[in-house]
Amino acid sequence: MNDDDRRRPVVRAAVGAVALLATGALIALVVVRPESPSFTGIEQIPLPGGADLGDRPYEVTAEFGDVLSLAPQSSVKVNDVAVGRVTRIALAPDGWRARVTMRVNGKIELPANSYARLEQSSLLGEKFIQLAPPPEGTARGSLASGGRIPHSRTNRNPEVEEVFGALSLLLNGGGVNQLKTITTELNKALAGQEPQIRSMLNRVDTLVTNLDGNKGDITRALDGVNRLAATLATRKQDVGTVLTGLSPGLKVLEKQRGSLLTMLRSLDTLSTVAVDTINRSKADMIADLKALAPTLKALADSGQDLPDSLQVLLTYPFTDEVLRGVKGDYLNVYLDVTALPGTQIIPALTPDPPGIPPLPPAEGEGAAARGALPLPLPLPAVSGTPKPGASGTSKPGASGTPKPGASKPEMEATP
Repeated sequence: MNDDDRRRPVVRAAVGAVALLATGALIALVVVRPESPSFTGIEQIPLPGGADLGDRPYEVTAEFGDVLSLAPQSSVKVNDVAVGRVTRIALAPDGWRARVTMRVNGKIELPANSYARLEQSSLLGEKFIQLAPPPEGTARGSLASGGRIPHSRTNRNPEVEEVFGALSLLLNGGGVNQLKTITTELNKALAGQEPQIRSMLNRVDTLVTNLDGNKGDITRALDGVNRLAATLATRKQDVGTVLTGLSPGLKVLEKQRGSLLTMLRSLDTLSTVAVDTINRSKADMIADLKALAPTLKALADSGQDLPDSLQVLLTYPFTDEVLRGVKGDYLNVYLDVTALPGTQIIPALTPDPPGIPPLPPAEGEGAAARGALPLPLPLPAVSGTPKPGASGTSKPGASGTPKPGASKPEMEATP
């Protein structure tokens, strides 16, 4: 071995020592003068080859339900192009979510309602945050420094471990082993029932179509139920009072349950008897109604005559025609006093003959003698001729002449 070969390892060691010392000095410089005053670890040291943040980067935060193994200094991308990096990961104030702070290049313009997704570069690659604008036509505002992306606009991709765990659960004791049993039982149940199944599916389709067509009515009905529930909630005390007041009544009903059952049984028996009675008398009732038909038809044909007759009936025994026979304040009548033996004498109520003045009342009899006699309607005399100014009754075969001035006739018998 010559001297050159002996010097080479020494030179290499010296170069390595110098490089190690330079790296240590650089690390010491960074540790002594960190980029951020809140330096907490080596993960805050910017790595070479990261995203260019520009001169005026802006800072935004996003809330995730789970950030998995995301670490600070991870990339922030837009359309798979690195435009920023994660600067801080902390627990949100509610204690259930993770808050991720990011710094994005100031030249990147995004809407205020952008989305943030936690993705992975490859199957086993690093994790990064992908910022994406909302669907076209729904963008609003501009994402600026201090912007916040809520949990409703963040999500994450499933982990490889989660996929394999779900697959393992499915293959080992999961539903795959039961698919054959389920398929076999379905085939047995549906075999030979194809028309019925098809009809059922058609009816289900019709039902779903009708429900979809009445979607507005169903929504309004649910809104009405919601308003009713709100009203009942505000009147809870009144409802409680009503229910409390119903308790004594319910107790009384409970005590009288036997009587109520007896009454209902009696009503059932009565209804049975009534139905049987109606069934038995149906033919007779129909016959009676048919027999009443001519009478009802005659009443209908009488028209206005029946009301006119009823008006006259209310004036019995003195109809409107009697007024023509009233002279002054009393009524003169002629009475036939000639009758056959055994025949009832019927007085005839007729007006005074023309030219005969009314008789004055008798002395001492007063107004009672001038009163109108309650006699029936004018009837023809049985026999004989009425004498002017005479009234009264006599025995069969008797005759006489009334004294002048007497309203009640005094008859003088003639043998």
